[in-house]
Amino acid sequence: MEARTGQLSGSLRASAAYLLTGSLAGVNAAITGYPVFAAQALRYTLATIVLAAACWVQGRRHPLDGPRIRLTRRIVWLLVLQATVGVTGFNYCTAEAVRHTGAATVGTVIATVPVVLAIAGPLAARRRPAWRVIAAAVLVAAGAAVITGLGGTNLPGLLLALGALVAEVSFTLAAVPLLPVFGPLRASAWVSGCSVPVLFALAFATGGAGAVPAPTAGQAAAIVYLAVVVCAGGFYLLYSALPRLGADRVGLFAGLVPFGAMGAELLLGAGTIGPADVAGAVLVAAGVAVGAGTRPAGQEKTGQRKKKDTAAAPQLSRTRTGAPRA
Repeated sequence: MEARTGQLSGSLRASAAYLLTGSLAGVNAAITGYPVFAAQALRYTLATIVLAAACWVQGRRHPLDGPRIRLTRRIVWLLVLQATVGVTGFNYCTAEAVRHTGAATVGTVIATVPVVLAIAGPLAARRRPAWRVIAAAVLVAAGAAVITGLGGTNLPGLLLALGALVAEVSFTLAAVPLLPVFGPLRASAWVSGCSVPVLFALAFATGGAGAVPAPTAGQAAAIVYLAVVVCAGGFYLLYSALPRLGADRVGLFAGLVPFGAMGAELLLGAGTIGPADVAGAVLVAAGVAVGAGTRPAGQEKTGQRKKKDTAAAPQLSRTRTGAPRA
């Protein structure tokens, strides 16, 4: 019962995280005229403040909860990897790829994230990938590709889209060993905070002294939404889903990214739902249903052990108390 509750909670958190990520597409339209790295730097600065405040509140309410943080060399390298590749690399590759090729091509390449995580996640954990999860990931990727649409591309655009794919996979896999050290909330704060100096350095390197201009009211509102809801909220939801589901099954929910984009466009009055969206939604839903119902690795063995222990319990009791007297 507890395992099912944890899986349901993880599924809801992963769904929300990737739906929020998908809303980036619609909201980014409000800051197209603002420098890319400057927007990201401001976004992650505000997100870090929000997450740090949440960590402080959590520490005040539950001072004994949470693991002790010990910054080993491995942990530092993982944080650097998250800040440079997972955060900065993904945002840069996505923004630049759209300039060289269509958003449809970028979305189609990134839609293969579930397939890559279904294979790479278990391998990183030194276990065999589950064929059921791989099959589910293929369905999810196909559905996301149908929704996004297949478009033409060129070599620079394709390479940048592949870079975004690598960055997204890296972001998820590198989070797994960080969670036992920090916990979901503190991990979110640390990764967001480590990204701030990298983004500001790139902003000033590409934009000079006026790299961070004052945003307009619309741009400021969009940055606040991206910082508080998408970044702070999305980080925490994704990081808290990973221990419950594992990287391979969390990756299935990446197929919901196009739905987040469609929802944002509909709310902003900039999009419609067509037959391809419905067909893709069916494939994504089927893939998530097939893969999300798979038990995490080791759970079946644990269940079998519990049954064996339960069956052996009466025998153990008789051995200790002796045979019943006539």
